[in-house]
Amino acid sequence: MQRRFILKFAAALLSATLFNGVAHAEDAIKLGVTGGPHAQIMDVVKQVAAKNGLKITVVEFSDYVQPNAALAAGDLDANSYQHLPYLDAQVKDRGYKLIKIADTVTFPMGIYSKKLKSLSALGNGARVAVPNDPTNGGRALLLLQKQGLIKLRADAGLKATPLDIVENPKKLKIVELDAAQIPRSLDDVDVAAINTNFAMEAGLKPKSDAIAIEDPRGPYVNIIAIRAADKDKPWVGKLIAAYHSAEVKQYIEGKYAGAVITAW
Repeated sequence: MQRRFILKFAAALLSATLFNGVAHAEDAIKLGVTGGPHAQIMDVVKQVAAKNGLKITVVEFSDYVQPNAALAAGDLDANSYQHLPYLDAQVKDRGYKLIKIADTVTFPMGIYSKKLKSLSALGNGARVAVPNDPTNGGRALLLLQKQGLIKLRADAGLKATPLDIVENPKKLKIVELDAAQIPRSLDDVDVAAINTNFAMEAGLKPKSDAIAIEDPRGPYVNIIAIRAADKDKPWVGKLIAAYHSAEVKQYIEGKYAGAVITAW
């Protein structure tokens, strides 16, 4: 009789241990970000999420390609670093089964220069650096068009490439580089279109250093992405609630003084 009691007690203890392990696994995630503001903001999100029982391990990447590859492979549970046009392009080109679950922030792209104080001083044949990925490259070209420097085909859309340039009166030389490397190219080009997260990581201040800047009310709102199969997991709602909290909003508004804009 005593033996049966001990066995039942041991079984119950094992069951409870396994149950608690599963619950802990559901409330602990790995989330990928790029360096700079995305990583800084996620540190605050992590603190808020912990109060609601969600443990976030933040994994930092130095480029735009690996966070989606890692998420699709199951090495991450979520990422927070990209806008929806970029995710859509990755899903289409690589077959990833990834989805958006929430909007985060907007980083208006800027044009920077170490040689010029305004775009009106841009000379014929000037070298202009733009990101080499389809969506951010198109975004940079649209910004150049907005500034009257080039004209794109009417149907070029958000994924415009240098091949879509139909008018280039100053014969600008478009130099395509990895987005994360562009700040380092400022000594080698005349102007460069730089994503705000990488600009800030390089010590540039968008509001004061950019000689032209994108309208923040465009399609380039950043997002949190997950695998489609995980959309009903309990931690998803906790993650969104933590990011969209008053604490995170207050941090962003105080830290970045308008260079990073909340989208909720």
